[in-house]
Amino acid sequence: MTQLQPAEITGIVTEVSRLTTELYVFPEVAERIAGGLGEALARGRYHRAGDAETLGRLVTEDLQAVNGDGHLRLKFHPRAIPAEKEDGALLAELTRAADLSLGGVPRIERLEGGVALLKLAPILFPLDMTGASLDAALTLVAPAEALLLDLRECVGGHPYTTAHICGHLFDEPTHLNTLYDREEDSEQQFWSPALPPGPRFGGSKPLYVLIGRATFSGGEELAYNLQQRGRAVVIGETSGGGANPRRGFTVHPHLEATIPTARAINPVSGGNWEGTGVVPDTETDPAVAHEVAHRAALVEVARLGGDTPSASASVEEARRVLDGPTEDRSPSPEGRL
Repeated sequence: MTQLQPAEITGIVTEVSRLTTELYVFPEVAERIAGGLGEALARGRYHRAGDAETLGRLVTEDLQAVNGDGHLRLKFHPRAIPAEKEDGALLAELTRAADLSLGGVPRIERLEGGVALLKLAPILFPLDMTGASLDAALTLVAPAEALLLDLRECVGGHPYTTAHICGHLFDEPTHLNTLYDREEDSEQQFWSPALPPGPRFGGSKPLYVLIGRATFSGGEELAYNLQQRGRAVVIGETSGGGANPRRGFTVHPHLEATIPTARAINPVSGGNWEGTGVVPDTETDPAVAHEVAHRAALVEVARLGGDTPSASASVEEARRVLDGPTEDRSPSPEGRL
């Protein structure tokens, strides 16, 4: 990769400082961050970098030094990114990721006891990109007696997609989140839609959300929204803690400045998960969260019972699994057909 020239480094860092000062959602913090970047630039800290990847790492360290905002970065991209000033790199990245993950729905599975597992990763893509895949997946799990929503590898997402998913998990329109935008000095509310396409899982059947340290941003919002509304039990370990939506700006063919320009305000808690992460209701190693959640779901399926043939069969299956291994109950040779 081509080595960066001193004047080029100065220009990149100066532009990142300007974007942070003008757009970062917390103006007072932005001033402190910009001051730190200027001091580091004057000391020659960045001129020792030489290449874009190292410069991105050094500048990101200093961007996050004041308040640890994980969305505030000078992000290195191995592939050249579009020259468009805003979100060109993100759109190119999203297209590749969507193609590789079946539209963000890499796993759907029926588990014992009529429990469904739906994994959403690596992010909750914009609906105009993968809405059809998402709706197909949500339609498939709608008849399940209980649902495990696996967000352990979900590292981002779009708030409209989060709201759309919640439309399948509530019975009525529900206020989920509000975003305050610094540049517009305005607030925008996000509600679950009243009539999502196709059948929905609904707002009463058992729902478990799996999270881990890798869960971030939009994945965290979905877990947090469901938890705060009392709709789901969250299982795993505390998530990454990134609640401030970002915009991306190309400042070099391989470097994108990502600047959080808004902050989330939950209507129940009045706050968000920035810095703290989403704290699970049941804390466990994410590697076994699937098993812990499945057993909890089986208990609920068995307790709730069912009044349809399929539900009754799931209840019987759930109770059989909960009873554990038993002696061989197969008929004797004389009784076999």
